[in-house]
Amino acid sequence: MNYSFEYIDIILLAMIAGFIFLRLRGILGKRTGFEGKAPSQFEKVVNLQTEKKFTQKINFDDDAQQEFLKGAKIAYETIITDFSDNDNKLIASKPLLGKKIKEQFEEALKERSQRGHYADITFIGINSAKIKEHKKIDKVLNVTVEFVSEVITCVKNKDKNIVSGDPEKIKKIYDTWIFSRDVRSSNPNWLLVDTLT
Repeated sequence: MNYSFEYIDIILLAMIAGFIFLRLRGILGKRTGFEGKAPSQFEKVVNLQTEKKFTQKINFDDDAQQEFLKGAKIAYETIITDFSDNDNKLIASKPLLGKKIKEQFEEALKERSQRGHYADITFIGINSAKIKEHKKIDKVLNVTVEFVSEVITCVKNKDKNIVSGDPEKIKKIYDTWIFSRDVRSSNPNWLLVDTLT
């Protein structure tokens, strides 16, 4: 008699296990064989949508322009003051520079240091910053900005004698810089990639 109850228990447990299995399969789904990389057509669609969203975001309506220029002004001041300080090293501006421009700046600072010179600068402010043009080349967006700023600057030698510039005179500076961003990158930061003046 006891044996028949054991068989009923086993059948009952098997039925419960089967029910749980079917419920889990219904909730979690099953393998379909698609475990690998997404097809290139799918990637193209995703990349195109991401790029489209970003391009629309940067379509430069008034709000987008003001937001971009706010960041560009901060980057401009950071780079100018970092390049013109007395340690002849790039520190604060490093993450804001593209590879080529960073190498050019570092080379110029190295030459200045070898001559025993350093820059003494007081950044007064930015008078204006205007977007001159923005364009997309392949997956890269470039924005050209014209800056007009005021600084007091001079270059001194190791004896603190003035080599060039005037520590008492405010000088107006006109710069045209190109900022760039790869739309595929997860990094939202723009990089300075070229200076035209």
